[in-house]
Amino acid sequence: MQLTLGPVLFNWKPEEWRDFYFRIADEAPVDTVVVGEVVCSKRQPFLEEHIPAVVERLAGAGKNVLMGSLVLMSLPRERKAMAELAGDDGFMMEVNDLSCLGMLGGKAHAIGPFVNIYNEATAAYFASRGASRVCLPPELPLSAIRSIAKSLPNVSFEVFSFGRVPLAISARCYHARLNKLAKDNCKFVCEQDPDGLAVTTLDDEPFLAMNGVQTLSYTCASLLGDIDKLKDAGVSSMRLSPQQCDMVAVARLYRDVIDGKIALAEGAQKLDALYPLKKSNGFLFSKPGAAFVTDSGDVRRIVPAA
Repeated sequence: MQLTLGPVLFNWKPEEWRDFYFRIADEAPVDTVVVGEVVCSKRQPFLEEHIPAVVERLAGAGKNVLMGSLVLMSLPRERKAMAELAGDDGFMMEVNDLSCLGMLGGKAHAIGPFVNIYNEATAAYFASRGASRVCLPPELPLSAIRSIAKSLPNVSFEVFSFGRVPLAISARCYHARLNKLAKDNCKFVCEQDPDGLAVTTLDDEPFLAMNGVQTLSYTCASLLGDIDKLKDAGVSSMRLSPQQCDMVAVARLYRDVIDGKIALAEGAQKLDALYPLKKSNGFLFSKPGAAFVTDSGDVRRIVPAA
């Protein structure tokens, strides 16, 4: 079982973003790293000067580097930027918007978790177009994951295994609207919430998190206790999504549990200490996504916010 570090979904300060990946390159036991702005193209210019150094550092450390596409393209400049990304033969693109398929022209590529692959036929279609690896949507249950992964043994499948779960993308910016700003003049207020902004119901119960134009889960997905199930289902990699915590320690923890160096119970306790947000794995067991299903089969629901 390998580990993949997904792209940073949040609006981090450029130097913090760069230094994060430098440390990942030097210290994190991950096999593949996805780099690039995938949520909002307005953030991209702040990262551009650092991307070459980040990619070089990661590749020099032996990491397999994928360049992530935008999840939603709606402007000519965004399509132009993605076409340039698709035309670069120096790396493999991870496709998050189907418009990129035509730009790739059959070149080998990866498929990100934002593309709806819900059955074997859809997965086979993407494989026929050049997809050699696929991160399946996080809402898929284990039975579907198994059916898809077993049907295409020549494709590497991975599953979203840590982090706030990406649920939806919009042309509208929630952060801008909350601050009574227009999307085109957002003042980049999403940087005030580098781990997402929690959304609660009228009953003050945690519900979702927003990140600019993106909707995420309130809870943090954790499939640390489901590694053996994923292995048996044919999954070859677990995806860790960067959060505001020590991601090197998170990666080491997943690696140690995978390799049997520490017990699952100890690993779960350490993960809660590293990132205390409520954990969930409900999607994997066909339960509400915010639920957590224990080894004994008990379903725990998230508690209301304080």
